Amino acid sequence: MAQVGCRPGVVISNAFWYTWGTRSTVRGVLRVAIVHDWLNQIGGAEGVLETLVEMFPGAAIYTSIYWPDAMPALYRQWDIHTTWMDRFPGVHRRHQPYLLFYPLAFGGLELRGFDLVISNKSAFCMGVQTAPGTRHLCYCLTPTRFVWDYENYVRREQVGAFARSLVRPFLGRLQRWERAAADRVGTFVAISSAIQDRVRRFYARESDIVYPPVDTARFFLSPDGGNDDYFLIVSRLVPYKRIDLAVRAFTELGLPLWIAGSGRDRASLEAMAGDNVRFLGRVPDEDLGRLMARCRAFVFPGLEDFGIAPVQAMAAGRPVIAFAGGGALDYVLEGVTGTFFHEQSPGSLADTVSRFDAAAFAPSEIRAHAEKFDTQVFKTNLMAVIRERMGE
Repeated sequence: MAQVGCRPGVVISNAFWYTWGTRSTVRGVLRVAIVHDWLNQIGGAEGVLETLVEMFPGAAIYTSIYWPDAMPALYRQWDIHTTWMDRFPGVHRRHQPYLLFYPLAFGGLELRGFDLVISNKSAFCMGVQTAPGTRHLCYCLTPTRFVWDYENYVRREQVGAFARSLVRPFLGRLQRWERAAADRVGTFVAISSAIQDRVRRFYARESDIVYPPVDTARFFLSPDGGNDDYFLIVSRLVPYKRIDLAVRAFTELGLPLWIAGSGRDRASLEAMAGDNVRFLGRVPDEDLGRLMARCRAFVFPGLEDFGIAPVQAMAAGRPVIAFAGGGALDYVLEGVTGTFFHEQSPGSLADTVSRFDAAAFAPSEIRAHAEKFDTQVFKTNLMAVIRERMGE
């Protein structure tokens, strides 16, 4: 792992050469860098990063901080470069207190010697500086919540009152910084229609949509075509996931709900749950496919930018009961792959569940729709955008 200082004028030149193929307008090799916000936890953003590295094996990875002990061993084989923030005390375990430093770190990082820079962005990493002639594609997981949805963000991350009072006066300045950074991006690609709309509203930029990669091959239809008598949630147990809605709705209905996952809300959720709600904890990957394939339906009560787990359940042939908002609008087809509830309340969800009929859905049809979000589809579609932009 290399560490990179981020003072203005620093030049990065260790480029990776990627064989581009036979396209007539782009000959020889393509030098690629991938920029990622932070590497101290595993989530959906890291799944995208891993797929990008598969597409461009050996590409240089630039990130603010890197905690090897918290990341898969595979990452230690990558060419990872960190900023001066990586030396901050406690930053690997709690990066949120340092949020005001990220624009300085990424804004001072100048990437030269590359043909293509891909920023895999949920926060500030799109702010890197690129040399003239370098194409910068931002794969936008979301415009920075800390900047554009501050009150919800600090509630979600349990930011203390003192830290909130320090940060709030800087929000206007951070928004201006983000808009300036967005202006330097050559191409935006959004993960869903909801994010495409936010990119347009906050950055005044248009974007293509390429849905994030889902490894549908890991999941399978139930061999007998049937299901067991439980509804399923697979999620981190944190407030914004709104698992509380499902716990209250199913406790009221008395129907079996199984919840796989862990998080800081588990104790409070267990306290409000009836005997019909079962908490499984973290489920090993090798057991997840069977668990999804045998549920009556997958329940998705939160408002998400996309949502990988519901598509995984669809790959196992099971319908999804989702809140009608966010990324779910892009993959739940009413009456075909699932159904919606339209108000984020226990009553609205309970009403939808009480009318739900699993037998009305065809597992093979649900599976076929899920395959449109497969990892290979992501690679094909993103590469098509890159080829188009590189060939301009």
